Formats: sequence, C-alpha cells, structure tokens
Amino acid sequence: MDTPARRVGLEVVNLTKTYTTTPGARPLFTDLNFELERGARFAVLGRNGQGKSTLIKILGGALAPTAGRVNWRMTASWPIGFGGGFQGSLTGLDNIRFLSRIYNRDYHELLARIDDFAELGRKLAQPVKHYSSGMRSRLAFGLSLAIDFDCYLVDEVVAVGDARFQRRCKEELFERRGDRSFIMASHDTKLVSETCDRAIIIEGGKVKMFDDIDEAIDIYSWLRAA
Repeated sequence: MDTPARRVGLEVVNLTKTYTTTPGARPLFTDLNFELERGARFAVLGRNGQGKSTLIKILGGALAPTAGRVNWRMTASWPIGFGGGFQGSLTGLDNIRFLSRIYNRDYHELLARIDDFAELGRKLAQPVKHYSSGMRSRLAFGLSLAIDFDCYLVDEVVAVGDARFQRRCKEELFERRGDRSFIMASHDTKLVSETCDRAIIIEGGKVKMFDDIDEAIDIYSWLRAA
C-alpha cells in the first residue's frame, strides 16, 4: 500500500519565471510551491498574463524556469495540443514517425490511433506548415493522446475545433482517462468545476492553493470581474 509520500506524483519547489527581454522586468511568478497526488485533477486559474500557460509549459519541459525545480515521480505529457513540437517542413506522417522513435512505439499502431482521432486522412502526407490552424490542432491533439501518460497537461485546448471535435476531446481526456492525473489551465469555470478537485490561483506573481474547487472558482470569478 502506498504511503502519502509515495502517492505524490509531482512536486514543484520554489518555481520562479522571469522574462529578461525588458529592462527591470519583474518575475511573472515567484516561489510557486505545490504537490500533485497521483490520480488528482488540478486546475490552474488566473487572469490573462498571470502565467498559467507559462507554468504548464514549464511543467511539460517546453520552457525552462528561472529558478526552482519540478520533480516528476510519474510520467507526464507535453502540453496537450502544443504545436511547438511540430517540425513544420515535415509531413504529418514524418512527425508521427519521429514520435514513435522518441517513445519507442510501433509506428503503424501509433499512426492508426492518431489518424482515427484526427481524421486527417491523406492530409497527413502533406507538410505540417501547409495545414490550417484547425488541422494543426487536430494533429496536435491526436499526437498528445496517442501516448499513454500518468498525468496530462492541458492548456485550454478542449476549446479547439467544432462542437463534435470538442466533445471527442473531452471524452478522450476526462472519461476514457478517468484514472489519470490532470493539470489544466482554463478560463472555463464550468469545465473546471466538473473535472477538477483542487486548484491554484496565480495572481500578482504569487500562488494560493485551494482544496475546495468551488471556493477557488468563486475567488477567480471575483478577480476576473474586478
């Protein structure tokens, strides 16, 4: 039986991010500390510009923190739907082949899973740089869900595509993977209320933890209206 310490799947310690492109720039956030247990569903709330997407990218390894550390004790996805992982001059098929090599998966099995979800068909043979934004989103989401992880990082991506595609995204993430952990940055308070059990709010470079998701949503809604 797991002890509480072994149940912790993610530990974030004194995490700080500062962009130095502007002289005298202040940290986007500083000394963020929190833990995520295996199987927990965690919301990251905050007004625009507070650092939600930046935090998700740091957790997924797409950005480096200025200070602090991220300790993963379970497998974690890259940010769901993150297009930065594409090589635009390669075809969709080549990007899938590259992913299969990185994660040591069977290419044909991976291709079947991604094509079934993204429904791009012959478009997969075209360079990704020629895709529309909708096609890129479908491929990105398909790639993200083709590999099974213990924890999925989500950044508003369930809002992409038409209503049918959005339903499929939510089913794949929150129903078929109901036993997995999630860290989700979102403005959709209804979705957060339905899918998350804890939350942090980032405001003014600081973070506050909430074990009561309804309380977190109430305070976040108040901040947005202020």
